[in-house]
Amino acid sequence: MIAIRREEPQDVKGIREVNLLAFGQPQEADVVDKLRQNCPDLLSLVAVLDNRVVGHILFSPTAIQSKDGVLHGMGLAPMGVLPGYQRQGIGSDLVRMGITELKNGRCLFVIVLGHAEYYPRFGFERASAHGIRSEWDVPDEAFMILVLDEPEMRGISGVARYQPEFAEAM
Repeated sequence: MIAIRREEPQDVKGIREVNLLAFGQPQEADVVDKLRQNCPDLLSLVAVLDNRVVGHILFSPTAIQSKDGVLHGMGLAPMGVLPGYQRQGIGSDLVRMGITELKNGRCLFVIVLGHAEYYPRFGFERASAHGIRSEWDVPDEAFMILVLDEPEMRGISGVARYQPEFAEAM
């Protein structure tokens, strides 16, 4: 049975393996390692089966710079599952658990740069529909937001910014 829980120190090696194998390149694994060192306010969840990390999701602080100031939320990236365990709902369980924890923690929003066919099932919408754009030049349909606190986010527009470790990896 797969258990989803917060990352623990013994998970670090397994998380790196998941990101290396899921993405087939080191960038995502390197970003996770750098964020773990530099950013204390992460939400890092793992999916574990028989004491092996088979999936991982990371949420890190983000900000929307608007004309009225800065609003803080979280960014979802990366999310990966070992190739042999994909398409079994593990990624969806990780996303749902993370969103639930963030909502309970009074997070205002979650942004993601990801597959336009995948993330809307969790309530993500094109960020541009809310007047929010990415700091990077990315396809409009791939940059999405999940508003968790409608009253606080009403009328907010501006540029969403990730942690600097992401820009270093691009």
